[in-house]
Amino acid sequence: MKNSLIRKNIFKWNPIVLLLASALIVLSCGQTGGGTDSQGQTLTTILDRGVLNCGVSAGLAGFSNPNTSGEWEGLDVDVCRATAAAVFGDDTKVNYVPLTAKERFTALQSGEIDVLVRNTTWTATRDSSLGLNFTGINYYDGQGFLVRKSLGAKVGKDLGGATVCIQAGTTTELNLADFFRNNKLSYSPVTFDTSQQTVEGFESARCDVLTSDRSQLVALRTTLVDPDSAVILDEVISKEPLGPVVRQGDDQWFNIIKWVLYVMIGAEEYGLNSQNADAMLTNPDAPSEVKRMLSVEGEIYKNLGLSEEWGYNVISQVGNYGESYDRNVGKDSPLQLARGVNNQWTEGGLLYAMPFR
Repeated sequence: MKNSLIRKNIFKWNPIVLLLASALIVLSCGQTGGGTDSQGQTLTTILDRGVLNCGVSAGLAGFSNPNTSGEWEGLDVDVCRATAAAVFGDDTKVNYVPLTAKERFTALQSGEIDVLVRNTTWTATRDSSLGLNFTGINYYDGQGFLVRKSLGAKVGKDLGGATVCIQAGTTTELNLADFFRNNKLSYSPVTFDTSQQTVEGFESARCDVLTSDRSQLVALRTTLVDPDSAVILDEVISKEPLGPVVRQGDDQWFNIIKWVLYVMIGAEEYGLNSQNADAMLTNPDAPSEVKRMLSVEGEIYKNLGLSEEWGYNVISQVGNYGESYDRNVGKDSPLQLARGVNNQWTEGGLLYAMPFR
């Protein structure tokens, strides 16, 4: 209130200031907070191009990895597919751009990709200094340690003096330094550009320990010549909320990615899945939230700039979050990762979709 009164008095008594302020407002009309995209420009560009450019990892089992047929699959890939389904009505209209951890943010900033879905941790620095916005969380993770059984380590504090393989350009570097400093332990880091190189370094005994997000360690352990020679410690030394990222400056595109993720999460909560999506369209007893997800009620799709079928296309073609989780990293996958904190909030987890109303 005080600032409003000050501005009011300045404009009242100083016409020159008023004219200058008006000019600044006019000059800034075409600008949006911090980015170079204008409202709706990203969606228009993608529609004109006819394909979504989605940044993914260079290969991480369960998250984004080509299968034996060369088709990309994984938890992150499903977000790319769901976005294409929402935008085009076709989940196959995706150009997957594999990126290293060091390349990913530059690729998004430069416009090489439209969205980054690459097991990327949401942090204060990344959220405030790169001109980027995180749109939500599709996997709650934490950093851990993969160690040789011969080392005999049981907990992190047993790793004093160890040589540790880490990937450059990731949050693991700072987390690792914090852990050893806080516990007054010494260590020797060996840094690589890619996760595959960290595995090769671990296999060739260049390091005693490999550190990364625990989900990634589970995937990497399966690629070892002798997986039983190494163990993942129970200890978790950080919070690693992973999620999609877009450029700042285009709120419409930001909202689209955000609500594509929420429709997958919300669909699981309310029992909507790829098998019953058709039936739910005409079910008068379907939950109101489901009717709004499917645009049977309400006009959320208009606010997002999408077709009326956007939610139906996401769920019918890709499935809800639980379906995606189970086939990629959960009970129906080689990784067999328990849901844990990645369960619905109604089941004791952290997954929570904003209300569809």
